[in-house]
Amino acid sequence: MYDLPEAELLNLLSDRAGVAADYHDIAGVRHVTTDDTRRAILSAMGFRVSDRSALIEELTAWDQRPWERGCDPVCVVRAGQAPREWPLHVRCEASEDGQLYVHWMAIDERGEKHGERNEGPSLPIHEERVIQGRRSVRLMLPLPLDLPIGYYDVKIWVRGGSTPIEFQFRLIMAPARCYAPESFHTGARTWGFALQLYSLRSERNWGVGDFGDLSKFVEWAGTQLGAGVIGLNPLHALKNTRPYHISPYSPSSRLYLNELYIDIDQVAEAKTTPDVQSRLADPAFRAQLTQARTSDYVDYEAVAALKRTVLDLCYRTFVHDNFEGVEPDLKPTTARGWFFHSYVQQEGEPLAEYALFQALEEERQLVQSSAVVWADWPEAYREPASDAVAEFKRRHMKRVRFFQYVQWLAAEQLIAVGTQAGQAGMPLGLYQDLALGGDRYGADGWRFQRVLAHQADCGAPPDAFAPEGQNWGLSPSDPVKLRASGYQFFIELLRNNLRYGGAIRIDHVMALFRLFWIPRGMPASKGTYVYYPADDLLAILALESTRARTLVIGEDLGTVPDWVRDRLAAVGVLSYRVLYFERNGDGSMKSPSAYPSQALGVVTTHDLPTLSGYWEGTDIETRVSLGLCPTEEARQHALAERHVDKARLLAALSSEGLLPNGMSADPAQSPVMTTELMVALHLYLARTPAWVVLANVEDVLGQRAQINVPGTVDQHPNWSRKLTATIEQMMQDSRFASLAAQLRSARPPV
Repeated sequence: MYDLPEAELLNLLSDRAGVAADYHDIAGVRHVTTDDTRRAILSAMGFRVSDRSALIEELTAWDQRPWERGCDPVCVVRAGQAPREWPLHVRCEASEDGQLYVHWMAIDERGEKHGERNEGPSLPIHEERVIQGRRSVRLMLPLPLDLPIGYYDVKIWVRGGSTPIEFQFRLIMAPARCYAPESFHTGARTWGFALQLYSLRSERNWGVGDFGDLSKFVEWAGTQLGAGVIGLNPLHALKNTRPYHISPYSPSSRLYLNELYIDIDQVAEAKTTPDVQSRLADPAFRAQLTQARTSDYVDYEAVAALKRTVLDLCYRTFVHDNFEGVEPDLKPTTARGWFFHSYVQQEGEPLAEYALFQALEEERQLVQSSAVVWADWPEAYREPASDAVAEFKRRHMKRVRFFQYVQWLAAEQLIAVGTQAGQAGMPLGLYQDLALGGDRYGADGWRFQRVLAHQADCGAPPDAFAPEGQNWGLSPSDPVKLRASGYQFFIELLRNNLRYGGAIRIDHVMALFRLFWIPRGMPASKGTYVYYPADDLLAILALESTRARTLVIGEDLGTVPDWVRDRLAAVGVLSYRVLYFERNGDGSMKSPSAYPSQALGVVTTHDLPTLSGYWEGTDIETRVSLGLCPTEEARQHALAERHVDKARLLAALSSEGLLPNGMSADPAQSPVMTTELMVALHLYLARTPAWVVLANVEDVLGQRAQINVPGTVDQHPNWSRKLTATIEQMMQDSRFASLAAQLRSARPPV
């Protein structure tokens, strides 16, 4: 059957697994995937590709898999799709009357049955094969397409002999589009602020912005300034250790929250526990707290240690006051105890496994006196479903429950801020950010190791910014295994992140279609794209977005083909438009009318220069100091290009009548970013038809230093720099009031 040369067999298997044969970079240059890259990526997916015999075995197994498994593990159907049938592969012996009989039903998430029916005896057979010496047939069953949107377990019993055969697959009924408030379709537009939560200063926080600070910011921005949305950095759980574990885009888990954001003042037990009050009054403790609060940079380790110390004390009081019995069989005795118990029950196994990982990691660090990653744990602990892990959980349930308690506190506080945003009149409220991936040695890497390709990294192909490509050090999900699992990981990711706000930004949204894989140990330039089941993933995104009533924004910057943006737009995902990049073919800035309406507009992002830094060339000098702009010639070239781009921005403002009074169109006459120019640039964006426009808090404050410099780890204080003003000072800052007044005027609520 596969009497082909080895190279062609490798190409066949690569094509079936979604490995691209070639790709075009942002400059249109074609890159052909090498055989070495194909083999390495297929190996990372678990295929055996060492020689011709192995390739034939894998291709044969691929062909036979539907026949051996009975049916595909998941079927995704979009609202409005034409009626379809579902293939069923049955190993059978003829029954007494020589016919096949099928009984099946769909069971929804509440356990209710739908569409129960019988088929047969005269079922048409579409194909027949002999698999391992036994007769197998392929039947086509009609799907029940009148079901409400949601997830269903379809159970099937086939009788073609003495013993019935049982099959099951997941049926996902999805809407045609993601959720969007109806007001946007009738002309409403909104605006808001984007901020890095960790960077917020206040007179009361513990050295990192927290949910108490966010609450205060939301109340001020919503009720006094009229903002409709607050955009946030990813709030995912981090290990909170420098230099590798503080980036919100490389978390330990994307399903749960960073405990550093918990406002200790809001924790009920902190107010009633004598040990906590004693600790807070201790001069040494207060000195550490003051040092963390007054530092210009977030000291992640120090803040984590301070908060963990107090949370440990709070938990002891929580258990004592709200439960009876002995670990692990505690019984809640108060309303607060029952609220926690209900949360744990509702979160189920995902939270239990996350908390278990946290307890295991903590224990292994104590035992081995160092930060040992889970891949180096004793082998019995590396597999979440092992007996050893189950025994560890039984013996350490008290500590596992502590980490569940911490997540409960974080979730309750963030939900409360979301509620407050609605009460402040914000049509969208909180805007969450979902990172592309996580640390392979974090909680998600341990929990989902069977669907993640840990022997590959993801990144970006070579471009002008990074001639050798980019390696982000994140393990990609395996599209074949992801589908075989019924997309459970993807569903959990969406569900856990969509529940906290009215909008979500999906980082590197192109990953729903294709992702640039780099075999571990190879340079990024040797990578290639791997394709994903985009139709299925977009349908699930639409389903979860509709259920959560959450607007979806896709970060579609970089090497993104037009067809990807077209398909995203068709399912209601907003495009992410950055002022710096929105150019015409001649390099001039696009006019506001040229922006799409189904979009979010920003001046800049966390990976780009701040507005003041851009205007004054601070980012160029930073790159020079870091060795990323290696020659004086390169520096002068970058400064010359920046002068041209600034002139284009001023020309764009002038064409819209927005150039501030007295300002020349010559950028040399305006070397410093002013409040008036900052407001004018945001007003330019506000005139676009984009549904949402955001202003970065750093830009309003005139900060020059960049939040994150891509390509650096510890050479630059990435993800650590605090704002130059406290919330209390910002509330008295006329720059915020001036900008808000202009944006309210340009984007009045409908």
